[in-house]
Amino acid sequence: MAGMDALSGTTLDLLADIRHSIADIIKTPVGTRVMRRDYGSHIFDLVDSPGNELGALRLIAAAAHSVALWETRVTMKSARVSAAMDGSATITTTSAVKGSNLTITAAARIGGG
Repeated sequence: MAGMDALSGTTLDLLADIRHSIADIIKTPVGTRVMRRDYGSHIFDLVDSPGNELGALRLIAAAAHSVALWETRVTMKSARVSAAMDGSATITTTSAVKGSNLTITAAARIGGG
């Protein structure tokens, strides 16, 4: 199944479509999509969380929950959070593609300048 890149309109292959989908899910605040109010993740509820291991774990849990709910083509295996000096964070997920032996890595940058 092919998808379409939301910015350029180009056709995406399966793995690129899954990467795009995971990033979109993580970067979309719950309640902001018309006709799909439950779509997205709750990571934006954690904006003022401490920048420590507990805060990172909460971000990962929110991302894992949303990916499990909205991206049924994968099973998330691990994730990590990297913070930058500009206040942004990047959530990098590693997932197994269902029905294959493929593993996919997707990254979503949140916040910052």
